[in-house]
Amino acid sequence: MTTDHSAGPDTGGGAVPALRVGMVGHAFMGAAHSQAWRTAGRFFDLPRRIAMTAVCGRDRDRVSAAAGRLGWESWETDWRRLVARDDIDVVDICTPGDSHAEIAVAALAAGKHVICEKPLANSVAEAEEMAAAADRARAHGVRAMVAFTYRRVPALALARRLVEEGRLGRIHQVRAQYLQDWLVDPEFPLAWRLDKERAGSGALGDLGAHSVDAAQYLTGQRITSVGALLQTFVTERPVPTSVSGLSATAGTGRGPVTVDDAALFTARFDGGAIGVFEATRFATGHKNAMRIEISGSDGSLAFDAESMNELAFFDRSEGSATAGFRRILVTEPDHPYAGAWWPPGHLLGYEHAFSHQVRDFVEAVAEGTDPRPSFADGLSVQRVLAAAESSAAALGVHVPVLPVRTH
Repeated sequence: MTTDHSAGPDTGGGAVPALRVGMVGHAFMGAAHSQAWRTAGRFFDLPRRIAMTAVCGRDRDRVSAAAGRLGWESWETDWRRLVARDDIDVVDICTPGDSHAEIAVAALAAGKHVICEKPLANSVAEAEEMAAAADRARAHGVRAMVAFTYRRVPALALARRLVEEGRLGRIHQVRAQYLQDWLVDPEFPLAWRLDKERAGSGALGDLGAHSVDAAQYLTGQRITSVGALLQTFVTERPVPTSVSGLSATAGTGRGPVTVDDAALFTARFDGGAIGVFEATRFATGHKNAMRIEISGSDGSLAFDAESMNELAFFDRSEGSATAGFRRILVTEPDHPYAGAWWPPGHLLGYEHAFSHQVRDFVEAVAEGTDPRPSFADGLSVQRVLAAAESSAAALGVHVPVLPVRTH
């Protein structure tokens, strides 16, 4: 196969050395990641200059157009060629889950730092292989991170800080929901996210993975067992003629839906907390309601991604006459990440968390430290998802989650 380039790479030349990025995939997540690579260095004082060296996609016409639209200097039609290029330092994986393991393992073996979209893989075995590859690469100074981007939303980062400071006391309960409605129409076409071979699972992995990571990140506790119910409401859909992000054009034939439309599960945590989780793409009227509430002995907090700049916080030490959940607008200069952007009250959006993710990753690479969430963190989430599937197959019996050894 011929290597395709639209322009020569930027190898640096200024006082700050370039970190040269190659991205695989250029649809919904690829556009979000591209925006972050373009923007992070313009708002944060990064230790390495970012060079958007190459983007990769299978279709020559589409990837060349994406390179120009998204700001990449060159393009490839084979990810193996991108990984082999000497002018690439970082491989950013924005493809469906069925290709994550192969690309990440090859990139790490080639000495490239890796960011991989979530969930880490389509199976525990693949995630274990990726985590092992990341461990081997770490010994040679190569870093890997899984892109659970909600960790970088300022309100959730502030929530983590409050828990770490002990403001909630002992954590008792977690309530997590991720509600979308883009599949309610039974005639919505059979996109790749509805194919288990490509996506691994449905709402469970696509949405529930975010909730699991957020719950473990915020509480500092690991999930040890789950009891689950999975449901597919529409078992057959039109085969698409084209798909772009969450939009698709229906063809004439029909094919089977092989993933869940909704997932419900309860969970136990290793610190004594319990949790209830819901992930669905059939919550009519909800577009992207990623919600989480943490209740502790001394207080509670709650977050909803549809009000992304706000955190609700309850302090139990306040007298009953005035006690209540209060709304914190997380846009102050001393809030996580927020000070790099606009004056207080000037709201941030979905895309900003991706820029924060790039900032943290670039700083970790430059400092030689391990970025978080690590591939081990991604493996931990993958084991929870697998336990949920096993539990659902066993009619909701609680299934243990194997722990992940960390280094």
